[in-house]
Amino acid sequence: MFIPGISTSLGIYHIISDHLSHTTVCEKGTHLWPIRPSDLAVLEKLHLDLFPIRYEPDFFHNVVNGNDIVSWGAVDHSRPDGQSDKLIGFVTAKVVSAADSEIEDLVKVDSSRNGHTLVYILTLGVVNSYRNMGIGSSLIYEVVKYASSISSCRAVYLHVISYNITAMHLYKKMSFQCLQRLYNFYFINGRHYDAFLFLYYVNGGRSPCSPIEIMMFAVGYVSRGFNSMVTKFWRFQERKISKWMKCKESFCESV
Repeated sequence: MFIPGISTSLGIYHIISDHLSHTTVCEKGTHLWPIRPSDLAVLEKLHLDLFPIRYEPDFFHNVVNGNDIVSWGAVDHSRPDGQSDKLIGFVTAKVVSAADSEIEDLVKVDSSRNGHTLVYILTLGVVNSYRNMGIGSSLIYEVVKYASSISSCRAVYLHVISYNITAMHLYKKMSFQCLQRLYNFYFINGRHYDAFLFLYYVNGGRSPCSPIEIMMFAVGYVSRGFNSMVTKFWRFQERKISKWMKCKESFCESV
């Protein structure tokens, strides 16, 4: 299982894409670019420092080599310590088939078309000294932008461990929807933890039931219930009248 990292970023900084170098320039000297093989050691250390679980070496090798995982790293080119290319934040994600995902029922897709996909955020983290600077938001924005560029993609989703209130606040601030609470989703150090499922729709993706559809369903349900009650009431009255008439006829015959 993957646990998106904690990020206390409170806003999205203005970003400018550099299509020639495949980097994104954020304000305050922070740059985003795809994670590279040279980032391997730092990436492993950041995951070790930020997350309560341990990831297999294969995961990190797949990230830095782009094997079925997309990633972006954040660096601070204004650092005076000669570490301007050292990662200060990261996000990893992968494209998954909507049909094979556990949230297929939460995304309305055209059943006449095959091949719909989703982007699942695996991990997200920012080092402590760079939090509250918009880096986490910028990394999430890169994932959303990437997902939007895939015509078959309908949503970005992820899981947040239940005690990570800061991360939940961030995703809600970025218009992610919290759709489910998953009980005992994580098992860490001998203890179970719940998780919350967050989702952001792209490319026309939406919930199988829109708010209007939910309202119409509720109104229809209430209406059907009311009609059923009225029908049962009149049937009961008809039975009472029928019994009264039979009783009256029996009384008249005996007189």
